[in-house]
Amino acid sequence: MSTEKVLEAVEELIDPVLQEQGCELVDLEYLQEGGRWILRIFVDLPGGITLEDCARLSREIGDLLDIRDVVEHEYVLEVSSPGLDRPLRKAKHFEGAIGKRVRIATRSPVEGRKNFQGVLETFTGDTLQVAVDKHTFQIPLHVVRKANLIYEFDD
Repeated sequence: MSTEKVLEAVEELIDPVLQEQGCELVDLEYLQEGGRWILRIFVDLPGGITLEDCARLSREIGDLLDIRDVVEHEYVLEVSSPGLDRPLRKAKHFEGAIGKRVRIATRSPVEGRKNFQGVLETFTGDTLQVAVDKHTFQIPLHVVRKANLIYEFDD
């Protein structure tokens, strides 16, 4: 089964469980590191998620994945917070990031660039408008490879 298919199957299986718990599925990763497969599930709760929440969800999700046998081979399951530089993957993530600093990497160049760091000004559903220095870029969502929030500490 391809990586994309595994991610789709895992998301379909765990999303209802997470929603029932009041959690948001922020992102999923399924990759090989150090010769072993890792399934990372990034979740959040309103007001933040604790280590105890992650441990509880890891047990519940792990049991569910084992019962349904979604992943064909051995893997390590990690359930964690999305962190301060949380990934932006879904429309609601981009909508919530309007007015905030973001880092975006694209699959193909936009106006000769593939990396952007600036303020997300607008999101229309298929286009991100990002202000970088004194220039505004229109970045089609379909070319975005990776996007993250940039956390700024208060002085």
